[in-house]
Amino acid sequence: MDTTASARIVLVPGFWLGAWAWDEVAPLLREQGHDVVAITLPGLEPEHPARGEVTLDDQVAAIEAAIGDGPVVLVAHSGAALPATIAIDRNVDRVVRSVWVDTVPAVDGAVMDASFEGDELPLEAAWDDEMAQGSMRGLSDEQLEELRTRAVPEPAGAVRGAAELRDERRLDVPATIICTAFSADEYRAFSDQGVPFLAGILKHRALTLVDLPTGHWPMWSEPQRLAELIGEAAAGA
Repeated sequence: MDTTASARIVLVPGFWLGAWAWDEVAPLLREQGHDVVAITLPGLEPEHPARGEVTLDDQVAAIEAAIGDGPVVLVAHSGAALPATIAIDRNVDRVVRSVWVDTVPAVDGAVMDASFEGDELPLEAAWDDEMAQGSMRGLSDEQLEELRTRAVPEPAGAVRGAAELRDERRLDVPATIICTAFSADEYRAFSDQGVPFLAGILKHRALTLVDLPTGHWPMWSEPQRLAELIGEAAAGA
């Protein structure tokens, strides 16, 4: 397969977000010469009529549609890690590189919260959590208000759904983790300590960790630097 220099970049936002989350980053990547598409996952449209019926597999299918025949560089932020990892597992020959923005590749059986009850998870449910508050580092009051205003409740199917992974070749797809709310050293230390969500760091065989010190939302707090790091990964730098 050709190198990542000829690949499209697919940007997948995390929980509560739509394609709009990448509005500052996508143009910067296009200025670098990349072909870029940002997607909104099913259930995260503001007027979705039946959010509680959306499944994790529905979100995977949307990413697969964006991958198409490839080749692509797949970029996933935060809670998009599960559907993105599954999509890579099913399309390992079409994804030439992955980039994980303050998140990591999932492992088989990974789930966000299997015990979650209800049809949807609103942003407000996590807003008062002390760790979540720390993740807001670097955002202006205006950006925080836009996040509150535009955030869409996450479908319960994405929260409760578990990753079913079959193709271990995904572990050899070159991957970059952009570490923002925590440093690369902290990511490695937490994974060594057995933090379940970071188990993918221990399993992946072609992984690079880079630091971008800011909060959990670098597409707003550090869009220029985030675009540079994604572009470098896409170019194989």
